Order: sequence, then C-alpha cells, then structure tokens
Amino acid sequence: MYRAFYDHLLSRVDAERAHRIGVLGFRYGAWAFRASRSLGRIPAAKTQVEALGLIFPGRVGLAAGMDKNAEAAQGLADAGFAFVEIGTVTAQGQPGNDKPRSWREKDIRGLRNRMGFNNEGADAVAERLRRLRSSTRGRDIVLGVNIGKTKATPPQDAAADYAYSATRLAPHASYLVVNVSSPNTPGLRDLQSTESLRPILVAVREAADAAVVDHRVPLLVKIAPDLADEDVDAVADLALELGLDGIIATNTTINHDRGPGGLSGAPVRMRAVEVVGRLKARAGDAVTIIGVGGIESVADAQAMLNAGATLLQVYTAFVYQGPGWVARLNAALN
Repeated sequence: MYRAFYDHLLSRVDAERAHRIGVLGFRYGAWAFRASRSLGRIPAAKTQVEALGLIFPGRVGLAAGMDKNAEAAQGLADAGFAFVEIGTVTAQGQPGNDKPRSWREKDIRGLRNRMGFNNEGADAVAERLRRLRSSTRGRDIVLGVNIGKTKATPPQDAAADYAYSATRLAPHASYLVVNVSSPNTPGLRDLQSTESLRPILVAVREAADAAVVDHRVPLLVKIAPDLADEDVDAVADLALELGLDGIIATNTTINHDRGPGGLSGAPVRMRAVEVVGRLKARAGDAVTIIGVGGIESVADAQAMLNAGATLLQVYTAFVYQGPGWVARLNAALN
C-alpha cells in the first residue's frame, strides 16, 4: 500500500514538503501506530541490545535528520524504531540554507540534501524534550540528541557553541552525538581533524557531566564516509584516548556528481561498511559503533553488524519503503 501511495502521490510532492508531511504524520499519528501494535500489525523486535550502558529494544534506530526539532519522537518510537535520534540541533535557532535544498535520487535509491542544520535551537528543543520526558511513555524512548555548530559561530568558538547545546539538551538525552560531519555547514567537516575535535569533545563531556549529575550521559561522534583511512584511524584513537562511548559511521557523502549537498542511501553503503570495519579493527570493543548508510535489507543490516556495528540506523530506505519497514527489519534481526 505504501509503495503505491509513494509512487503515485508522495513522490510528486517536493521532497522537503514531503518530509514535513512525514514529520507531522508521526507527530499526530502516534495513536495509530500504538493501535496497530496492539492488533499485532507491527511486529516487535526479537532481541534487546545492551550498549552504551543502555538497553535498546532492538538494533535499528532512526538516524538524525528526520526529526530535527523533536516533534515526532513518540510516533517514530511507536512505529517500531528501537531508538530515535533527533536533530541536528544547534545552540541558536537558524533557518538553514536557501531552498531548494532537498532532492530525491530515485534511480540510485538515494536522497541528497543541503539543508544546513535548519532547526529551532537548543532552548526550544530542550523545552519540547522536557514535555516529552514528563510522560511515562516519553521517558521510555531511547532518545539520542545530535548537536552541531551554529553556522554563525566562528570555528574558534565551536567548543563553547557545542557545550551550550550539551548543557541544555543532555538532561533529556539517552545519549549525545557531536556532529562534525555534515557537508552543508561551511567549515564543519574541518572540525573532524583530531586537533579541532579534541577540545569540542572535552567541552561537551564537561558540559554534559555538569548538567546531569546523577548519571553519565553517553557521548558519541558522527563522522563522514569521505574521511581518509588514516583519519578514520585517528578518530578511533582519539575516542580511545578520551574514553568516548561511541562513533556513528557514517554521514552523507560529497563524493558524487549529482549536484550540491550530501548524498545518502545505497551509494554510501560500501564505504560505510568499510569505515565501520576499520573502526572496529582499531578500537575493538572499547567503543560502540553505530552503523548507518545505505541499509535497505536484512542482508545489508547483517553486513554492517558483521563489520563490527552493535547498533544500526536508517533513514533513506525508510523514506522509500515506508513506516512499516523498520519494525519488520528489527523483527528479522537477532
């Protein structure tokens, strides 16, 4: 049913507008997913996963980028995502880049975007998360919060910018992610160099610890598939040095000829698996790896797990395959 709906209607709508329709659908349609679950139409995951000091009700979660402002986390969890990562959130709200800035690449099963971290800012998102966490069901969601640098913030002030977001958002997060790998904020990927990344991670760790005193909020970093192998190794070494909890591999790629912005989906899969494998070989079991990039099937998911990922994230295939797909994927994985 979803495939026909997508082919005949949704695919004809502008990509960014369709994205907004999707967010609103999950925001206001949580009741429908709960009803479907109670009727047995949404399968449950077979296996809980212990990672990052948390219990995940399955292996497959939602990557950042879908729910930028934490509007639809409850509906997304009810639809079958084992965990939901919201954001990217910046310290200050910002409109993002000029439109058009989102495109479907249907012939290669990809999505391309140059959104530019459009979001309402850490204060507004923190208040929305406070309301979400005030309910029992909201507290039960394993919720990642992905934070990025405000576009107007100069690189020398990046650590303080990230730390502000961590201070506001860590009290509501199951885990925090430092995003230095989006290609759509000028200069952001330069922060992946270890000399630039180290002070950011230290500042975020200190801010999170000061904001949450009764437990430790896990901290991860998200990296690009376009890093050279030696830079992937350097990030793994830095994670070990700082006691980082995890690494998310990978973000979108700029190694394509489709136009401006980062490309996600099937074209990223091979490199994402390579990066996951390299991180695992370098860091072993000391760092949890979340694999993301081009997962479209159980076989794709298993390949990522075999490479060394403990948890998985999806986004692009979810857009193409529909809201029931992720629950089926979680149910199929042991």
